[in-house]
Amino acid sequence: MATSPKIQLSSSEQKTLELWLRATKTEQRLVFRAKIILLAIEGRTNVDIADELKTSVITVGKWRTRFAKHRIDGLIDYQRSGKPNTYDDETEQRILHLLDEAPPEGYASWNGNLLAKALGDVSSSQVWRILRKNKIQLQRRRSWCISTDPEFAAKAADIVGLYLNPPQNGIVLCVDEKPGIQALERSQGWLKLPDGKAITGLSHEYKRHGTTNLFAALEVATGLIKAGNFKRKRREEFLDFMESVVTQYPPDAEIHVILDNYSTHKVQNDKWVTKHKNVSFHYTPTHASWLNQVEIWFGILWRSALKGVSFTSPVQVCEAIERFIKVYNQSAAPFEWKKEKVHAVSPKKYYRNL
Repeated sequence: MATSPKIQLSSSEQKTLELWLRATKTEQRLVFRAKIILLAIEGRTNVDIADELKTSVITVGKWRTRFAKHRIDGLIDYQRSGKPNTYDDETEQRILHLLDEAPPEGYASWNGNLLAKALGDVSSSQVWRILRKNKIQLQRRRSWCISTDPEFAAKAADIVGLYLNPPQNGIVLCVDEKPGIQALERSQGWLKLPDGKAITGLSHEYKRHGTTNLFAALEVATGLIKAGNFKRKRREEFLDFMESVVTQYPPDAEIHVILDNYSTHKVQNDKWVTKHKNVSFHYTPTHASWLNQVEIWFGILWRSALKGVSFTSPVQVCEAIERFIKVYNQSAAPFEWKKEKVHAVSPKKYYRNL
């Protein structure tokens, strides 16, 4: 029988092995090998150690020999190469190049299964993995609206300047309308599912009861909202609303109103503007109404007070809007505009990047 190598430990090796035994997060295979070495330095034979640890003599001999040759490193498993890659970079390029080709006849667009079938030797799971890696979402569609206004820079700079550096003692208002808010009557309540759970829901069916048109003015410095509901959204209603807004300020107050390019806001309003010499209209560039901060508030209104609510008349819609504005204004705060530079995009350049 071969003689087992004698083992002597340095103080640092002894501390390391004892630490492995005490630590709760040490891998159990390392704990097992540390026990073998610590028993071996007591002069125990391989047979004795195997009996105590309920393992084979061959296993004890293996780790004693490994430790004698390589010390602590000998107790750690060798790095394994792992399973070789089934797919390589060429596979990824094949998938991406295939996306540039027309999908199979009868299909309007590619999907993961169609790509895998067309390639023949790549699984659909790998196709989806490559698409996720490259952040490609085949079914998601985005829309865009590009401003081609030749005066984009000047108009955008004017509006952004009002946000970031408003005139001293001046008032900046963002004004727009949200037309055609429908009064939809829906059946709603609690629905009990077969598994016993109960959820709230709305019936898919609904009944229309007319619409209302909301005009709103956001005071940029405070975040306060002034609003009015009208049956129509003509120039007459717009000017009536503007009259009700500006009369809430002193006659000599310098008022700057940010508007989009809707014809109601621009055409044949000279008489009213001449009458109100303290009021200046500032128009956003064409197709850039997102520069108007009141659009942000319209989204808040919809999510907070209108979405999914059942109404039986436009009057109820108007009352719901008024109640929300009353509550909203109690804790209103200005939106924090941070974007100092706003760039127009050339349509040709945009499409080329796509």
